[in-house]
Amino acid sequence: MAKKKFEIDFENYVRNAPPSKREKSSAWSAAIGLQQVDGLTPSKYLFETARRNIEGDITIDDAQKLIDSYYESKVSRANDPDDTEEADKVASRIAKILSEKSFNFSPSYLVAIHGKLFQGIYKFAGRLRDYDITKKEWVLDGDTVMYGAAFELRMALDYDFEQEREFDYKGLNMDQIVEHLAYFVSRLWQIHAFGEGNTRTTAVFTIKYLRSLGFKVDNKIFADNSWYFRNALVRANYKNLPKGISKEPVFLENFFRNMLMGEHHEMKNRYLHVNYNKKAGMHSKKVEISSENTVPHSTNVGMEQRVENAKLNAPTKEKLLTIVYGVGGEIFGASKVMELVGCKSTAATTLIKKLLSLDIIEPVAGHGKGKYRVKG
Repeated sequence: MAKKKFEIDFENYVRNAPPSKREKSSAWSAAIGLQQVDGLTPSKYLFETARRNIEGDITIDDAQKLIDSYYESKVSRANDPDDTEEADKVASRIAKILSEKSFNFSPSYLVAIHGKLFQGIYKFAGRLRDYDITKKEWVLDGDTVMYGAAFELRMALDYDFEQEREFDYKGLNMDQIVEHLAYFVSRLWQIHAFGEGNTRTTAVFTIKYLRSLGFKVDNKIFADNSWYFRNALVRANYKNLPKGISKEPVFLENFFRNMLMGEHHEMKNRYLHVNYNKKAGMHSKKVEISSENTVPHSTNVGMEQRVENAKLNAPTKEKLLTIVYGVGGEIFGASKVMELVGCKSTAATTLIKKLLSLDIIEPVAGHGKGKYRVKG
């Protein structure tokens, strides 16, 4: 698939560029990919600026200044969606942090990362939340993980960091190391110390921590599978005993095994859904899902093939399939897409257009403007 003129051929930098360009490319690749966690897409200007930094024309500090200046001018960004400012600024800040060699294993460093990433974007940047939260998750069929209580966030962070600091990795094989690292990172994320931006902060901290342990972390896995990373964190922290659902750390462990051990486990978001039966290729019949809201299996197979054959990147394909499985036979609009894939309205509109172009959904009259359903 040919790259769009404003995209960057990161694969080419990895294969053919000298080490200095390769390192900068790796940092930018992860920084841009991690924006997909919140359904954000950087602007053409961000890609152009990143390329100039990778090529050595400007420093990373220059790149950040250019991005900040760009958003001080309403004229230059008139055609950009509203959410590109967050994507561009946070991406440039992630690239800078990943390019730095410094690291400190402490709760204060985690908080500092959040402050650096979201300064001027969130009013609470760099501050622990003082309220309890819940978040409806598509992979949990609308349920939420039980996040850390606001009154004990600092104590929870201190405890988990102290436990990890005292943990002895000596004598462990890689299977045991990966299992423990996945457990620590999932616990850190479950605390959910901030009002927003937890997954991006956790990902940046994780990369820095793994490097401090001596691992040569390939940032590409975060670039290509950032949404999977978040959903795997969700499944590692969710249980519902009445429904027979236990915590499933295996998805997160497979993510780490791919990253640290060079294995090749499939990173398919739909496999993480609590109702998904991988063998059947559809939502499990054991779970009570009304027939009118379930897309027939044969239809799903054909649609999956159409999506897989499309000239789209892997994260976009996963989101399209998530929408198809998530809406079933329901009539839906942009708000449902936003809920299913955790994106902003502009990204939801783009995904709907892609589904229309692939002839997977069709407009529905009589239910208001912008309503669609999966074609039977």
